[in-house]
Amino acid sequence: MFSLITTGGKFIKDVETHGAVAVYAPLEGGYEGRYLRRMRAKGYEALSISARGLGDLQAYLMDVHGVRPPHLGKKSKSSDACVGSVYYVPPIVGTQLDNLSPRRKGLILWIVEGFVLTNEELNYLKDLAKSEPRLKIVIEMGGERYFRWQPLVQSIAA
Repeated sequence: MFSLITTGGKFIKDVETHGAVAVYAPLEGGYEGRYLRRMRAKGYEALSISARGLGDLQAYLMDVHGVRPPHLGKKSKSSDACVGSVYYVPPIVGTQLDNLSPRRKGLILWIVEGFVLTNEELNYLKDLAKSEPRLKIVIEMGGERYFRWQPLVQSIAA
């Protein structure tokens, strides 16, 4: 039987040990915020993003990459492409890690709707957590009747 109030100690230990974990939470929500708050209290900075529309994970998370704003049916009058200019955006995780306070243990990247990611993308996230020791990744993979987690490696293999 699970207690209603948990300290989150085992969850935090598993995240620190494995680097990347898959989370299955009740669909009514609330549990994610509690565990994220406990991770912040343990000295981590938090960043929450959605997996939908990420595109190339490696470019979006760790490299400077180009984006085009929606053109909304209008053509540009310059000699550039008709769909608009390319704007270069800094990497979201790389920038957060570079600007991390020395008082912080690391960065928690909490990804919601992780069930849309392919196995290759999940493997990349697993390897990214291994290669960058200050980065811990939590991916919400689906619903469950109670809050549970497992190492991302086990979730990929299933």
